[in-house]
Amino acid sequence: MHPIVLAAAPHASSGRLVPAALAGIALIVVLITWLKVHPFLSLTLGSLLVGAIAGLPMADTVKSFGKGFGDTASGVGALIALGAMFGKLLADSGGADQIVDTIVGRSGRRALPWAMALVGALIGLPMFFEIGLVLLMPVIYLVARRSGQSIIAVGVPALAGLSAMHGLVPPHPGPLVAIDALHADLGVTLGLGVLVAVPTVALAGPVLARFAARWVDVAPPELFTTDKEEGDEEDRRRPSFAITLATVLLPVVLMLLKAFADIVLDEGTEAYTVLDNLGTPLIALLIAVVVAMFTLGRGAGMDRRTITTTLERSLPPIAGVLLIVAAGGGFKQTLVDTGIGKTIADWVDGSGVSVLVLGWLVAVLIRLATGSATVATVTASGILAPLVTGLSTGDTSLLVLAVGSGSLFFSHVNDAGFWLVKEYFGLSVGQTIKSWSLMETVISVCGLVFVLALNLAI
Repeated sequence: MHPIVLAAAPHASSGRLVPAALAGIALIVVLITWLKVHPFLSLTLGSLLVGAIAGLPMADTVKSFGKGFGDTASGVGALIALGAMFGKLLADSGGADQIVDTIVGRSGRRALPWAMALVGALIGLPMFFEIGLVLLMPVIYLVARRSGQSIIAVGVPALAGLSAMHGLVPPHPGPLVAIDALHADLGVTLGLGVLVAVPTVALAGPVLARFAARWVDVAPPELFTTDKEEGDEEDRRRPSFAITLATVLLPVVLMLLKAFADIVLDEGTEAYTVLDNLGTPLIALLIAVVVAMFTLGRGAGMDRRTITTTLERSLPPIAGVLLIVAAGGGFKQTLVDTGIGKTIADWVDGSGVSVLVLGWLVAVLIRLATGSATVATVTASGILAPLVTGLSTGDTSLLVLAVGSGSLFFSHVNDAGFWLVKEYFGLSVGQTIKSWSLMETVISVCGLVFVLALNLAI
């Protein structure tokens, strides 16, 4: 748990600070959406503009951005890297295929959408959305063809599982950044995130797919016929389903045990110390990667050189994600140091607007404008950071989930995920909106509803 950092006193009047924040966000939106500038550069330029309009000396603005960049990179950079290593081991060892084949193979026709939602959620726990999507697409084609169902009927549940994990459950970059920026407890956020994600996936996945498949009835594209569909057996030995599942759930269990220790055990006891250390995100993910090298890597017959190559190849693809996340932290710190955050916090205190609803709305607006769930999360978290000083541990975690839910709202043409789904599924723009975009919106709204419901209970 990070110490709570109070927002800086306003550097100028609210009449100057609010336009500064709006101008910075507008510049980021224009650069990303219209000029197609990389989000890292856009967030950096947006931070400098905020400082300039707010009257913060350029040297102080650069210092604020650098501090936020460094703090965020050190806080979540290693976690993102370890998560990428774990996901790559899971994919290359055949462990992901083992999970998919086992669950789908034991499901009847009517249960297939629910099985695909479970597969998407499990694969989505350790993997980035784009990687999980690419991994699952051949399976979605195969299941749709063999079952005679529309690709939407089996594909939407799998995508719902992937997307909900991406937006709501650490160790994904978005939730991790929000946890770091809002000083939330990771274990509590993880536990509450799972509670929100399960019913959300059910409604946005299998339930919605029943209707979406009527609106968008599309057969799997012939282009994507796979070897597995022709009945060929893979040469590589796979780790067993039980071992793979246990390995995937290991870091989640360790982090939940830490949350359990924080709530139930007395601080200072031996049991508390052990669970607290093992459940620290860096340690939990490090243990998971080391264990996966043996259970998944060696379990699939991979030699040391192959395992090393797999780990090395996992890192280059996440360089862009790391830079975006860190630049988002720099933008957040600039907002804090100019005092804009405190101005917004004061306004919220006097408005009576729910912090959870506000967090969701801010993330929704940035998501709609930029198309990036990660940018929406890091920017909204920075704006809302000053509001956590009066919140309880549970409420702070719920704010993280509200922001995460908002960051998934209505994916459309400015989102790379929109075009990935459109091309993989062979859909038109209109069909993609009626299936994928609608599913994302249902996830976002259901996420907020369940967050608000939990807020009444804790």
